[in-house]
Amino acid sequence: MANKLTMVGYYIILITNCVLLSTVCLSSSANAKFAKKTYIIQMDKSAKPNTFSNHLEWYSSKVKSVLSKSADEIRNEEEERIIYTYETAFHGVAAKLTEEEAEKLESEEGVVAIFPETKYTLHTTRSPGFLGLEPLDSTDKIWSENVADHDVIVGVLDTGIWPESESFNDTGMKPVPSHWRGACEIGRGFRKSNCNKKIVGARIFYRGYESATGRMDEKAEYKSPRDQDGHGTHTAATVAGSPVRGANLLGYAYGTARGMAPSARIAAYKVCWTGGCFSSDILSAVDRAVADGVNVLSISLGGGVSSYDRDSLSVAAFGAMEHGVFVSCSAGNAGPDPVSLTNVSPWITTVGASTMDRDFPAEVRLGNGRTVAGSSLYKGTSVLSLKKQYPLVYLGGNSSSLDPRSLCLEGTLDPKIVKGKIVICDRGISARVQKGQVVASAGGVGMILTNTATNGEELVADCHLLPAVAIGETEGKELKRYVLTKKNGKATATLAFMNTRLGIRPSPVVAAFSSRGPNFLTLEILKPDLVAPGVNILAAWSGLIGPSSLQTDHRRVKFNILSGTSMSCPHVSGVAAFIKSKHPQWSPAAIKSALMTTAYVHDNTIKPLKDASSAVPSTPYDHGAGHINPRKALDPGLVYDISPQDYFEFLCTQKLTTPQLRVFGKYSNRTCKHYLSTAADLNYPAISVLFPEKASVSSLTVHRTVTNVGPAVSKYHVMVSPFIGASVKVEPDVLNFTTKYQKLSYKVTFTTRSRPKEPEFGGLVWKDGVHRVRSPIVITYMPPI
Repeated sequence: MANKLTMVGYYIILITNCVLLSTVCLSSSANAKFAKKTYIIQMDKSAKPNTFSNHLEWYSSKVKSVLSKSADEIRNEEEERIIYTYETAFHGVAAKLTEEEAEKLESEEGVVAIFPETKYTLHTTRSPGFLGLEPLDSTDKIWSENVADHDVIVGVLDTGIWPESESFNDTGMKPVPSHWRGACEIGRGFRKSNCNKKIVGARIFYRGYESATGRMDEKAEYKSPRDQDGHGTHTAATVAGSPVRGANLLGYAYGTARGMAPSARIAAYKVCWTGGCFSSDILSAVDRAVADGVNVLSISLGGGVSSYDRDSLSVAAFGAMEHGVFVSCSAGNAGPDPVSLTNVSPWITTVGASTMDRDFPAEVRLGNGRTVAGSSLYKGTSVLSLKKQYPLVYLGGNSSSLDPRSLCLEGTLDPKIVKGKIVICDRGISARVQKGQVVASAGGVGMILTNTATNGEELVADCHLLPAVAIGETEGKELKRYVLTKKNGKATATLAFMNTRLGIRPSPVVAAFSSRGPNFLTLEILKPDLVAPGVNILAAWSGLIGPSSLQTDHRRVKFNILSGTSMSCPHVSGVAAFIKSKHPQWSPAAIKSALMTTAYVHDNTIKPLKDASSAVPSTPYDHGAGHINPRKALDPGLVYDISPQDYFEFLCTQKLTTPQLRVFGKYSNRTCKHYLSTAADLNYPAISVLFPEKASVSSLTVHRTVTNVGPAVSKYHVMVSPFIGASVKVEPDVLNFTTKYQKLSYKVTFTTRSRPKEPEFGGLVWKDGVHRVRSPIVITYMPPI
C-alpha cells in the first residue's frame, strides 16, 4: 500500500508505472510506413484561411496535401480518409493516414496536435437507500421533484442501451427539454420509437473501430444503439433509471431498483463494440454529446495514462468542461496496486469503488466439520445436496510458481481427475465465471473460487453456471492445505447458498480492485476524487446475453449484478445530475466540490474506512476525499469553484511547451497569466503538497478560495488534523460571510519539523455548526539532499 512504501520504493513504483501505464496505441505492422492507421488531428479553428468556405473544406485540404498517392487515388480516397469531424468540445478531424503522412501533417500550419488512435476498455437497488437517496417521509422537500429535475440530461458513453427495460419507462415524465438537440439514430433492432421522454437520444460511433479492426460483422453485432453486451444498459439505469418494483437477479437483491437521478433523461452514445472502444469514436461521442446539449457525461472506461496534452479523452473532457458539462469517469480496476489510476485530469471527476451493506452469503461446508464463509449468486438446477459430501480437488501445489491448472484455464483440467468433484480454482488471468465453465465442461460438479494476495479478503459475487462459492485469501490457503494434506481424495465438501443479507458491517469498504493513487502525473492533484458503490450492484440488463456474459449462458434476466468502477462512476454521474437539477447555475467544479467536501471517511461502525485488500484503514490514495454522501452534497455550505481559465493556469504549471498548451487553449484562445505559483494552488477541494529534495525548503504555502452557497450570513471556524512531520497554520482561521455567493480566501502554511519516509494523511474542515466542509490533506516528503 502507498502509505507503507518507503520513499525510495515509492518513486521506483512511480517510474515503473509511468512505463506500464503509458498510453497503449495500436501496434503497427512491419510495413508501418505504408499501413494506414487512424489519427486524431486537432486543428486551430481560428486559423482557417478565408479562401475556404467552411472548416471541413479546410481540414480536407490539409489532409489531402500530405497524401502520398497519385491524383486519381487522392480523389477516390478523400472521402474515406476522413472518418470524423469534431467541432464542439474539440476541433479537427479523425483520418486514416500512414505514419509518414501523419508526420508531415503535424508540421502543417494550423495543426495543433496529432493523437494516434488509442484502444480503451470498459471498467467493469440497494445503493439509493444506502446512499440516503430515498425520501425520509412525504415532507422531505429536498427530494420532491420539480421541473428542473426533468431538464437534466446525462450522456452515457458505453455499449448502447436496451430500451425495453422497465428502467427506461417514461410514464409521467414531462416533455423533452427545449435545449436538447440530439437524435435517435436507427439501425438493426433499434427504431425511432425506442427513444422516449426517458431515453431522449441514442447514437452510434464505429468508424474508428472499423478502421482498426475491419468492417463489422452486422449479423453478429448490432450496428445500432441496441446493447447486446449489457454494460451500457446497466450503467445508464444506475445513472437515471426509473423506479422498478420487484427487481431482482434470479431472486437475489429483491426490491425496488432505481437510478441515482430517476427524473433525469438519458442519452446513450454507443462507443464500445466487441473489439473494444476506440479513442476517435469516444472523442466524436463527447463532441456530439456536448453539441446535443447534455449536462453530465458518464464515462465508465479507460485506456492507460499519458501526459495531459497527449490524452485525447482528457483534451475532449476539458472542452466539455468549458461548455459547462460535468464529466465523471471510472478510476479503473487495477487495484490494489498503487499508482494504477486512469482518467486523472483535475477537470474530470475520477471515481473509485466501494462496497455496500448488502451481501450474498454462501458457505463451503467441509468434511472435517469446518464451515468457510463465502459469497455467490448461483441459482440453478444443479444444486448440491447438503446431506452429502463431494470429493475436493486442487490441481495446484505448495509451490509459489504459477500453475495453469490451479487457475482452471481453458484446456487445463483433466476430466478423469475432476469429474464428479468440487474443484478449487485460484483467481487470476481468466474471468471468474469462465473458470466455472471450464470446471463444468470437465465434469466437475462445483467450484470454490479462492482469492489470491491481489484480492485479499474481498468477495465479489458472480452469477455462475454451476454451483460455485468465492472465498477470501486466508480461508483459501487453509482450504488448499486441507486438500493437499488429505491423501487418497479424502478431502470433501458441499456448497450452500443463503440468498441476500442486509446490514453488513463494516461498510462501506474500499474495493480491492479499485485503482489507487497517487496521481503520478501531478502529485499535487489527489486522485481518485472519491469512492461510490461499485461492488454487487443491481441494475437493468440486455435481453441478448445471460447474466454471466458467457456465450454458453442461455439464461435471460431483466436485471443483473455487476462489480467494477464502471458501476461506481454512474452513481456519481447520477448524483451530479441530481445536484445540477437543484442548483442549475453551479459549474462542474462547484458540483465536484460539493461531492468531495461532504464525503465521509468512516464506515457504519464509526471507524475509518477500510481497504478490502488488507483490512487496514484506507488512505486518500485509495478513497480520495471519501465516500459519496448525496444528501449532504445537495447543501455543502461552501464550494471550491474552478473556472476553465484556472484549469488552464494549472496546465501552465506543468512544464508544457507552448504548442502543448495550445491543445487546451485554442477554444477560447487562452494564454498563461501565471497567477498560480504551483499546481498545489489550483482551487481543488483536496490539498496535496510535496516537499522537494532541497533541504532549504522547509515551508510551503497553498491558497484556496471558498464560495458561500449556504445562508447569507454565516461564520466558519477551521479545524486541521495534526501531522508528525509538519506544523500547519491556516490564515485566517475564521471566515465571516455576509452575503450568498460571497467568496473568501485563506492560505495554509506547512512547515517541516522532520521528513517522514512515508506520505502523511489528514484533513482540513470548515464548520459553521450546520455544515462540515472537509478537504483531505496529503503531505509527501522527498528525502533532503
